[in-house]
Amino acid sequence: MSKKLIVLISAAFTLMAALTIMAFTGTKSAENEPDRLRAHVTTQAQNLLEEMTLREKIAQLIVIRANGSYYAEDHDEFRHLARMVEEYQVGGIIFFRGDVYNQAVLHNHLQMRSRIPLWISQDMEFGAAMRVGGTTRITPAMGVAATGNPRWAFEKGRITALEARAIGVHQIYAPVVDVNNNPQNPVINVRSFSEDPETVSMFAESFIKGVQSQGLISTAKHFPGHGDTDTDSHTALPTINRSYADLSETELVPFRRVIDAGVESIMSAHISFPRIASDPAMPATLDGRLLNGILRDSLGFDGLIVTDGLEMQGIAAHYAPGEAAVLALNAGSDLLLLSPDELTAIFQIEEAVQRGEISEERINKSVMRLLEHKINHGLMRRADVNINRISRLINTRSNQMIADQIARESITVVRNNRDILPIRPDLYPNVTVIAIANSSSGTVGAGFRTALNQYHPNISFHLYDDRTSREELEQAVTSARGADLVIIGSFLPLTTGQPITFKRAQKQFVDRITALNKPTAVVSFSSPYVISEVPRADVHMLAWTSLGSHSEAAAAALFGASEINGRLPITIPGLYGRGEGIHIPKTRLRADYPEAAGLSAEGLYEVNRIMNRAVQDSVFPGGVVAVVKDGILAYQEPFGYHDYNKRRPVRNNDIFDLASLTKPIATTTAVKMLVDEGKISLDDKVGTHFSEFRQGNKDAITIRMLLNHTSGLPAYRTYVDRHRTKPAILNAILNEPLINAPGETVVYSDLGFILLGEIAERVSGQPLDQFLNRNVFYPMGMSDTVFNPQRRGRWTVNRILPTEVDTVYRNTRIRADVHDERAYYMGGIAGHAGLFSTAADVARFTQMIMQEGEYNNRRFIQSETVQDFTRRSEGNMGRALGFDLKTLGGFTTAGALSSDDTFGHLGFTGTSFWIDPERKLSVIILTNRTYPHRGTSAGINRVRSAVMDAVIESVID
Repeated sequence: MSKKLIVLISAAFTLMAALTIMAFTGTKSAENEPDRLRAHVTTQAQNLLEEMTLREKIAQLIVIRANGSYYAEDHDEFRHLARMVEEYQVGGIIFFRGDVYNQAVLHNHLQMRSRIPLWISQDMEFGAAMRVGGTTRITPAMGVAATGNPRWAFEKGRITALEARAIGVHQIYAPVVDVNNNPQNPVINVRSFSEDPETVSMFAESFIKGVQSQGLISTAKHFPGHGDTDTDSHTALPTINRSYADLSETELVPFRRVIDAGVESIMSAHISFPRIASDPAMPATLDGRLLNGILRDSLGFDGLIVTDGLEMQGIAAHYAPGEAAVLALNAGSDLLLLSPDELTAIFQIEEAVQRGEISEERINKSVMRLLEHKINHGLMRRADVNINRISRLINTRSNQMIADQIARESITVVRNNRDILPIRPDLYPNVTVIAIANSSSGTVGAGFRTALNQYHPNISFHLYDDRTSREELEQAVTSARGADLVIIGSFLPLTTGQPITFKRAQKQFVDRITALNKPTAVVSFSSPYVISEVPRADVHMLAWTSLGSHSEAAAAALFGASEINGRLPITIPGLYGRGEGIHIPKTRLRADYPEAAGLSAEGLYEVNRIMNRAVQDSVFPGGVVAVVKDGILAYQEPFGYHDYNKRRPVRNNDIFDLASLTKPIATTTAVKMLVDEGKISLDDKVGTHFSEFRQGNKDAITIRMLLNHTSGLPAYRTYVDRHRTKPAILNAILNEPLINAPGETVVYSDLGFILLGEIAERVSGQPLDQFLNRNVFYPMGMSDTVFNPQRRGRWTVNRILPTEVDTVYRNTRIRADVHDERAYYMGGIAGHAGLFSTAADVARFTQMIMQEGEYNNRRFIQSETVQDFTRRSEGNMGRALGFDLKTLGGFTTAGALSSDDTFGHLGFTGTSFWIDPERKLSVIILTNRTYPHRGTSAGINRVRSAVMDAVIESVID
């Protein structure tokens, strides 16, 4: 490098520093003299240009391939890249597959070797994750358009550019602004926003503005349009036989819009347009009539024109590398991407200039455009990547949350026969899922399978891919034959050389499955048009891709854990028109980040501190806390161990003895359902069911009094020192004298709820556990909520925390048997205790209550009944019906910050839940605080109160 060139680069550095200072200080110069600043940039670029040889200028226009992988400096690939940068001085790198840190490090190595900083570009149509592992993957363009919200296109562009910039990328090859008006298009498809030019224009413009908000260049592609072809230009040269008038009404509409909006780069298409081209067989990339004539002159575009990859067969099969490079420059291209022979391209362009086939002035124009961008982007000041900043910018929780929300809102359902969606496990207890893929990895659909298992306990999964045997296919058919519902997932990729529809054998297999006449749902994780090949399916759902969070989004949508509101941006011939889509509301809980529910993750860490301190102070051996807000399970964390041996840590799916949470979750729920059915009334006399309550003061006791603990019965009697059978204990309760007049005094009583459980059994005609399993727990997906869990076997028992070392009655370590002695001797099933569950299942119950009795697309309890049972009213003396109410004034385990209408319940073993209806919030705490000995409840009560307040303080206003 000459001394003068070094000085010029230094001057460019000084200029950029000045621009930065003026921009950030808001000086008058920055406001009033943009033309002068642009002139300075142009002058600096011109000075740099004048110091370059012809070959150096040509090399600046060459963009070569690199993978963002680790290479030792003596690796052949590293040596090749270093040689191209140092010796031949290429102007740019286009990165392909890699990961965050390896690409950043390689970028820095190459920039350090480059005399003029390199211009870095990358394909990022689906977010940076399209090429870079560890970054945020975002919904394909068509899925974004299905949301109907251009804001998501802006956010997609913004996040993509933010992450790209963090690893040194300057130019993004996105968005695709092709109008996908040919359903047989094998290469554009979901990469396009729509078949409608206006929709493409609107979403593309928003994406571009998002990219520009981060200071990067966005590239609209593929000019003049790649949508109306059934040939992949990677493998051959497509032809679009349309007139200029036709193109002007469709394909060119988005290009005009983005040019007017200030897009800075456009990529050409390797497609021939015989009706408007100078040569009917010439690709647009090489045709001056299209690039110089239409794009530059007619549309007035003065930015960077970039070729699509010159190694693609649409070019390489018809033109030699040097020939293609010369033609592309003469046609109007500025940057030449991926020549199959970069050195030949450089040398032959130089020879063409020397022969007069292309002017040096033409070369200079393109080099000036690139140099001005390099100066404007501050590359003369600092071209390297700050490795230390990467973790603060890439794949952050905020980025991922936005990507997740776009994925959820993109899900589109265009058919829902039999109202299958949202899927109810009680109506479809056996589900067969078949994933169809053109792959031999054996892993396709695994993420979908995992996501489905969160919502249904009995999923049978089968994969039909290139390695599937005939025997495995027969197993899938047998499974489908015995299923109540079949879900077919199409995982056909948009990959060069691969079909976007089912192969013949796949189609025959799918027809065989649908011929079983089972309720069938088809979910397309790729081309939306594939659903037309399964016309008999009851459900047609479009998920756009299986990558990123789309498998989770599709599973959540299928089971009602997220709202469905997507609309088709295209027409599916013979089936659905553009704009069609079915709205299906959210009906059940979904796990998500705290911020998705308006909670601060940092604020919730105070819960961790409280619980860890409690474990350290031996308030309990272990526990789990769950927080539900706005229909989202926003927090679920385990703490401590099963016991003080500290050999088995608590897991989120561990099972706890709920103790008195049995009262609201089991017994009160059963009573509410029987009230709704008209089988009992709250004002029915208990004597209706027990003759012992038909005399004396007991004759006045009602169901309502048992529920709000004003029956006059005592709180507690041991009984089991004399009575160790259910009939004997029940008889003792029935003959227990009252300690207060009915309806006058609140005395929290286990005895009253034992009677309520018995009443529920007699009225329903079923044992309490069977009634609840059939009518509540199973249809709600509360698969870990059970009486007598030891009957389920070892896998369940191993997840249960012990509750006590009993030295009085059972003389054993209590685990998987109910802790309460009366419930134990009543067979493990009682109205006051006996239920076991997980924090997630209790969260589902609290969400059902917050949804006023509806959950999972089923109404369990009438809304008015839920309100009657949970409201605070005059005369109920601090108790609701089956629920406790927050104590107003003084200490309360519901916390000082919860609303006055907060209700819930406590359990003796260290369990609790509180529901704050004003905030749509519930907090669940499950512990085994009675292990190894029950002690007092003072410690756990302080924890309950502190956790509730910590959660409420984490609410983001």
